[in-house]
Formats: sequence, structure tokens, C-alpha cells
Amino acid sequence: TPPETVAQALAQTVAAYPDKTAYIDQGRSYSWQQVDAMAEAWAHSLFAQGLRRGDRIGIILPNGLPWILTYLAAAKMGAVVVGLSVRYRSSELDFMLQDCAIKAVLAPREMAGFDYVTYLEQARKRFESLQHLLWVDAGFEQRLQTTAGVSVEAAGYGVGPQPDDLLMIIYTSGTTGRPKAAGLTHRSQLGSALAQCSHVRASVDDLVQLAMPLNHVGGITCGLLTMLLAGGTCELVPMFSPEAVLQMAQRHPPTWLVGVPTMLTLLLMHPLLPETDLSQLRLIVVGGSNVEPALLSRIQQLFPGVAIMNLYGLSETSGAIVMTPWQASQEALLQSIGKPLAGAEMRVAGLDGAALPPGEVGELWFRGAGVIGRYVGQQQDADAFAGGWLHSGDLGCVDEQGLIYLKGRQKDMFIQGGFNVYPSEVEGVIASYPGVMMVAGIGVADPVLGEVGRYYVVGRP
Repeated sequence: TPPETVAQALAQTVAAYPDKTAYIDQGRSYSWQQVDAMAEAWAHSLFAQGLRRGDRIGIILPNGLPWILTYLAAAKMGAVVVGLSVRYRSSELDFMLQDCAIKAVLAPREMAGFDYVTYLEQARKRFESLQHLLWVDAGFEQRLQTTAGVSVEAAGYGVGPQPDDLLMIIYTSGTTGRPKAAGLTHRSQLGSALAQCSHVRASVDDLVQLAMPLNHVGGITCGLLTMLLAGGTCELVPMFSPEAVLQMAQRHPPTWLVGVPTMLTLLLMHPLLPETDLSQLRLIVVGGSNVEPALLSRIQQLFPGVAIMNLYGLSETSGAIVMTPWQASQEALLQSIGKPLAGAEMRVAGLDGAALPPGEVGELWFRGAGVIGRYVGQQQDADAFAGGWLHSGDLGCVDEQGLIYLKGRQKDMFIQGGFNVYPSEVEGVIASYPGVMMVAGIGVADPVLGEVGRYYVVGRP
């Protein structure tokens, strides 16, 4: 029976595979049963400190077991986690702490030269909602193991979380103004993760090095929750580096390779790659944009017979909503982002909102599967969800077979001499040159043509 909450999903997986390895963190393995007991103990501890259903817990941590245990504890007790990047500094954190009325923050005492103790102690005096500062230190895991065994019922949490309760808040990067708080529910996250889990045929035998950050849907839904549903194993990568990932892969050969194109490009260039056993690899998932021709050619040359898929998703879709079909043609893989996953609908909308015919470019709208209903912070945007559709802000078209072709962000398109230009298309051409590692384009003013493209290129070493 499909679970309706993440707590139910965890319980089902623990019942099915209690002794199977769920996570590998810093070389140490944890079974599903161990993870469940520690998450239960952490939920009990949070409840004892005064945190209740609906309260918001900010997490400022790299990928690691404390991040996951806090997410699962919140799922059990009905609390809400707020993903805060370790790259954020005072200005971003000030805004989000206040915007979300965060009640507790889990953080390291110091990281990358930033003194979280001093900053958060001062923030607690400035923000009335912020009451609890929780620190991850050497004794964190030991404290949980000594208190493991206290059940949710014994802790007296009361009514458990409901499917439409908030579970996680993710701040969108936002191209203008302040970032918006996307409110992901148990239902929306599971909607996306269940669809992806089915599509990629995830299984208990899968293992992935998870480098996508957990404060992003690419990490939490496409990675962690999808693998939780399958009972597979995630090896947690605190901060991405190609050397770290390949060293992990040498010890624990993966069945999936997952990342944005930049990550995969850097992995394929690294001298450790030929020494790494990737014979178990069955699937490579590229998120964020289409596979570039040069990258695809290199992947296919190195890993013949391994399936390659594009993945498209947004914070507002809770995770993946479009993926490449199995046995897609080379052209479909190169040119399109795929088709909507089961339970999702897509419309290519014209300026009046009407569906456009195949081949015509319009804004991509989505509904169903993991699509959220609204933003939950002070920055609202009712137009983004008008008419029951998520207006993605991405431009694209669809062909007769239902494949979606992404043309880039609506705000990125520029008009040159009366013609619409989509930088992503030109980027694809420039990226095909052997000397180019990465490229990004924008439109800039021109006295004759109105706008012309300017492209920034990172050369291949």
C-alpha cells in the first residue's frame, strides 16, 4: 500500500528490510532498524525540549546522518524542517529565520570559518520565534543511542502527521527579489518520490553516493526519499568533490550515478576514474539541464549499456516531475528532458494560458504528482499557482510523441532583431566544442539589434 506520510514510508521499509544498510556516513554503516530507533530517540528529545507538531526546525548542515535523523524525526512528530544551506551567511539566514518563524536551529558550532555559536546566540535575541539552538558535535550520535527505544506513543506526541501537513520548507533561489518559501507536504514529497522510484525501477540492491545537498529537492526527494521507498542505500557525501565521490565508489561500487552536468563533467575528467570499479552501474541521472552532446558521448563511451536519463524538477514540484523514458533514442536524450512522470500533467501555455499545439514554444505548466499548492513564507506569488497549475517560468515545447523540449527560463530569453533567442540552445552548440567545459549565456543590450547574446565560457584544462 503506498504510504501517505514519510513516517509510514519509513515504517514500511524498516519492516521489510530491518537489517539492510540504509546509510553510510563517514565510512560507518547504519541499518534501517538503527536509523529508525535513532530518529525515534531524536524525536523524543525534540519533543522534551518543547517542540511540537507544526514547529519549524532549521537545519544548517552538510549531508550527513544528523540531517537525515532530524528530517525523519520531524516526519514522525509532525514538525517541519527548513533546509538552510551551509553557504548562507548572516543576510540570508536573518531573512529566513524571520520569514519562516523558525523555532529551533540545528547547526555545527563552526564551519568554513563561520562562527555559528556567536551568530545564532545573537539571532535568538533578535528573533522572538527562535528559542532552541541545537548543536551537532562529537556526542550527538551517542546521546541518541543511549535514549533509543522510546516510542512516539510513549512520548505523547498526540495526533500524528497528516498527508497534507507541511514536512519541509525549501527556499527557491529566485531570479528577482527575495527567495520564496516552497512548502512541501508529506503528500507532495511522496508524490514525486513514488513516481521517480517506479520510473527508475529503484530496488533494495541500489546504492548511490548522494552528493546533491539535502536542503534541495535534488538531494532530499530525488535522492534520499526515493531510495528510502526502495530500501536502497545512500552513501552520504558531505560536500561534493570528484575525488571524494570516486574514493567512496572504490569502497562501495554504486548502481546509480547522479548529479548535475557540472558534477558529472568533473567526475569524468578525474584521474581516479579509471581506477574505480563502476561495473555495477546501471543508471546515470543528469539533473538540472539536458545532457550536453560532448558529455553524453563521453558517458556512452565509458559506460556502454548503462541507461542515461535527464531529470527535470523544481522546488515547487517537490522533486522530479519529468524524466527521460527508458530506451529513448539518442536524439530524444540529447534534445528533450523527457516526459511527465506518472501522476503529473503538463501544458505548454500561450500568453492567454491556452494549450499550444506541438512545436510551439510557451511556458511549461504542471499539476499533479508532487506539485505544491502555495508558498508558505511572507513572499507570496498567487500568479505562480493560478488556475490550479504551477507556472514554472520555463519555456519549452512538446512534440507529437509527448517529449518536452526545454528552451530555458522565460526571463533568460532575449529578442535579437525581432527573433526570440533561447540561450540554452546556443549554449548547447558552444558546449560541443572540445575546448569548452562549461558555458552560460545572457542577453545584453545592442544599439542595432536590441539585444545580442553574451556567452561566458570556462575552458577545459
